[in-house]
Amino acid sequence: MFRFLASEMLIAYLLVPALIALAWWAHGRKSRDMALLGDPHLLDRLTATVNRRGRLVKTGLLVAAVGFLVTALARPQFGSRIETVRREGQDILIALDLSASMIAEDMAPNRLDKAKFAIADLISRLDGDRVGLVAFAGEAFVQCPLTVDYGAATLFLNAMSPDLMSVQGTNLGQALGVAMDAFGETDSRHRILVVITDGEDHEDEVEKAVARAIEEGVRLYPVGIGSIAGVPIPELDAGGRSQGFKRDGDGMVVTTRLDEHTLQMMAERTGGSYYRASPAGTELAALAEEVSAGDGQEFEVEQITVFDEQYQIFLGLALALLIAEILVPDRRRAQTLWTGRFR
Repeated sequence: MFRFLASEMLIAYLLVPALIALAWWAHGRKSRDMALLGDPHLLDRLTATVNRRGRLVKTGLLVAAVGFLVTALARPQFGSRIETVRREGQDILIALDLSASMIAEDMAPNRLDKAKFAIADLISRLDGDRVGLVAFAGEAFVQCPLTVDYGAATLFLNAMSPDLMSVQGTNLGQALGVAMDAFGETDSRHRILVVITDGEDHEDEVEKAVARAIEEGVRLYPVGIGSIAGVPIPELDAGGRSQGFKRDGDGMVVTTRLDEHTLQMMAERTGGSYYRASPAGTELAALAEEVSAGDGQEFEVEQITVFDEQYQIFLGLALALLIAEILVPDRRRAQTLWTGRFR
C-alpha cells in the first residue's frame, strides 16, 4: 500500500510547472535582450562557447530535484508490517468532595480550587494509566469513567463545582461505594482510589465502605484539605461573589474543620497513604509521584499497521540531481584554428 502521510504538502507540486514557466519566460526575455545588443553574427561568435544544451539539462535537473523534494516533504510511505501494542497501567479513580465546605478559603484560593489544581497535576504525570473522576457531596456519581484520554478527563475536572450537586452534605461512604463500582472488572491488584476531601462525613457509612475496599483490593489514598482549627464557609451569590458566611438556623456562623482521623483510618486499613495538603502543595506532588510510579496491569492489546517511511529515497534522488546540476558545465570547449594567424 502506498500513501502520503503529509498529503497537504502535495500542493507544492505547483512549483514544478511554475518553475518551467519561469525558465521559459527567462529564456525568451534573454533572447530578446541579446537581439537588441548588436549584430547577430557578432553575438553568435561571442556566445559560441555557451553550452545551450547543457543549460537546458541543468534547468531540467533543477525542476526534477524540486519535484523529488516535494515528494519527500509529503512523507511517502509504502511497505507495512503488523505490530502488537500493549497498554499497561493502573486504574486510578479520583473522588473529589464538592460539598459547600470545600469553598472555605483556608487554602488559597479555596479548598476546591486547590484540590482541582492537585488533580490536574496528577493527571499530567500519568503515562498509560486509566483515570476516572467521581463527584460527591450528599450524593455521589461518576463524572468521568476510566479513560486514557487525559485531555477529556481534564475537561470534566474543570467543570466540577458544587453547583453539580443537588444534595449537599458529605456522604463519604457513598462516594467510596460509587468509585468502587466504577472499577468494574479490572484487576484488583492495580486499583487506586484517591479521595480529596475535608473529611467531614455526615452519614457514618465509611466503615462499611472501607471493609469493601479491603475485600476488593482497592488502596485508598485520602488527601485531607483544610484547617483543623475550623474556618467559616463563604456564602456566594449567583456570580460567585462572597456575600458573607453561611449561618445556621440560630444565626450562628457555620464553620468547617478537617477530620484527619477518618482519613488516616481509611489509608491504614487499605494499604494506602494519607496526605494532608499544605499551602506549598509539596504533599500533593508526593502523592502524584507515588500513585503514578506503581507497576500496571495489561488492560488493552491492539494490533496496528505500521507503514515504513520512504522519504529518504526521494530526498536522496533530489540531492543527486542537484549535484549533477552542478557538474553540468555552462560552457563548452571551443576548437581554435591557428592556421594562417602568423603570416
